Amino acid sequence: MAVTSVGLGSGLEVDKIVSQLVELEKAPLKTLEVKADAISSKISTYAEIKSLADTLNTATAKLSRDSAWNGVNIASSSSSVVGAMTGIAQPGSYSVEVVQLAQSQTSVIGNGDGATGFAKDAKIGAGTFKLTVGAKSYDIEVTASDTLTTLATAINNKDSGVQATVITNADGTQRLMMRSKNTGTDAAFSISATAVDADPPSILANIGDTSKSYYSVSQNAQNAKIKLNNVAVESTSNTFADALPGMSLTVSTVSTSPALVTVTADTASMKEGIQAFVDAYNALNDKLSELTKYNADSKTAGLLQGDGTTVSMQNALRMLTMGVVKSGTAFTRLSDIGIQMQQGGNLSVNETDLTKALTDLPALKSVFATKADSLGAGGGIGVNFKSFTDGLLAYEGTLNAKTDSLEGSLKRNGEQQDKVNTRASTLEARLLAQYSALDVKMASLNALDTYVTQQIASWNKSTS
Repeated sequence: MAVTSVGLGSGLEVDKIVSQLVELEKAPLKTLEVKADAISSKISTYAEIKSLADTLNTATAKLSRDSAWNGVNIASSSSSVVGAMTGIAQPGSYSVEVVQLAQSQTSVIGNGDGATGFAKDAKIGAGTFKLTVGAKSYDIEVTASDTLTTLATAINNKDSGVQATVITNADGTQRLMMRSKNTGTDAAFSISATAVDADPPSILANIGDTSKSYYSVSQNAQNAKIKLNNVAVESTSNTFADALPGMSLTVSTVSTSPALVTVTADTASMKEGIQAFVDAYNALNDKLSELTKYNADSKTAGLLQGDGTTVSMQNALRMLTMGVVKSGTAFTRLSDIGIQMQQGGNLSVNETDLTKALTDLPALKSVFATKADSLGAGGGIGVNFKSFTDGLLAYEGTLNAKTDSLEGSLKRNGEQQDKVNTRASTLEARLLAQYSALDVKMASLNALDTYVTQQIASWNKSTS
């Protein structure tokens, strides 16, 4: 009779025996899995450190740039004069009187005095219509079938800076209005016309005849004019872009009295930038301290206690806060502007001292933005922190190198687990095969034993 289940032939609990032996073979997995969890936690932790370092890098990069210290607030005593920062503006105050607003030229082609129009779609006659804007002229050839409408289209297609529009009166007659797209005298224009049909004169001929007033200027082009601290200044538009370095002035109403425009340093944003640096540093320092400390009460160590990379990083960051700047100014270190290191390594800001430091912006700026010398020494705190965090965050920098190393360890751990599982599977297959063979052999022996026993019993009966 064939054996159909391992253990039936031998009477042994083969499944239990094999299971226990396989579990013994898999015993190293527990240690490997614990190590894998720890490595994965470290990888996640280094991602947090990288994010915090990036925030610190952003804060210090801002403080190391000139733009962080050039911000100003521009205020005006009148809504008719508005200032805007366009570059590096110097603090100061300015009296601005608006004498005249800029305007564009508007001209009209009508019938006679320009007050009445031509019949709708009247033919204006063949010839040449010339539009002159500044030093540039635009010739428009007019045919006998052209009207004011087609002339307007031809003017607009010239892209001359003059916009032409046909306006219709209540009685249905038409006039041609032309307006410069830009304000200022530079955009002023004039016209002339030469007609083919002069006798009797066509509309075009009458337009070209200056004695007949078919063409009139209803609004002259003019520049905006202001008195800046009683100095006359003009602009082709209502925005004075270059009157003052680093800022523009836009006017909207002629003054009845001068407006006072004041430019003051934007110390609030500077203070915010410094506080952002302190906050970013403290966040990173807190995280590193948490990861490397040992809790004597619970007798537990931080995840990265003893990790050389983390400990070195924290020490380097703390040393950077103690740097001395070779600026030649009243401020050479963070403590001079009210930033002190507290127990545990965090920084604190003394508001009174920082506010006082903000009254000497060149010296305050030097603490953060002084460039390092050729050997990389003597640089500002912002410059040094940015350089250090750039190294941490670089593609082949400290943090990526550490992460790559941990990911390599995790990969090798996975390969070791695979090997353990492979050995366990091989062992299980071999044991099952061996016990199956044993079952077959034991079944054969049992059958032989039964046969021998039956034969002996039969012999005993025959001899009795």
